[in-house]
Amino acid sequence: MNTFGMTKWEEHVASGEEGGPRVAYVHAAMEYSGLIQGAATGDYLLYYPGEGYDGGATTSPGYDRFEGTVDGRRGTFVVRQEWGFDPKSIRSTFEVVPGSGTGELAGITGTGTVHGVLGEPTVSYTFDYTI
Repeated sequence: MNTFGMTKWEEHVASGEEGGPRVAYVHAAMEYSGLIQGAATGDYLLYYPGEGYDGGATTSPGYDRFEGTVDGRRGTFVVRQEWGFDPKSIRSTFEVVPGSGTGELAGITGTGTVHGVLGEPTVSYTFDYTI
């Protein structure tokens, strides 16, 4: 099973106020298992519409930098994420940033998804790639 868990989540309001429409910046760290083995750091820009938010079509962009192995090949690469969330769940689609692979992951391309329940210790991911 492909999963990851957050090991750090540092969120700071960039503009707006709690309870109202606002933008927040997040710096996070994750530990991955499954196809991807290793750690990632991520930076995200989150938009909160404020009171009455129902999850609508809001997405939040971000980048993750992975360091470890993919299917046993060691190196690093960067993905661009589009996160969506509501009061119960999170989801994301992501794509490897062209040219970001290093080591045995040089030339990697790919896309994936993330699905999870807020409050759970891990979420699942898919990753389809070529090197």
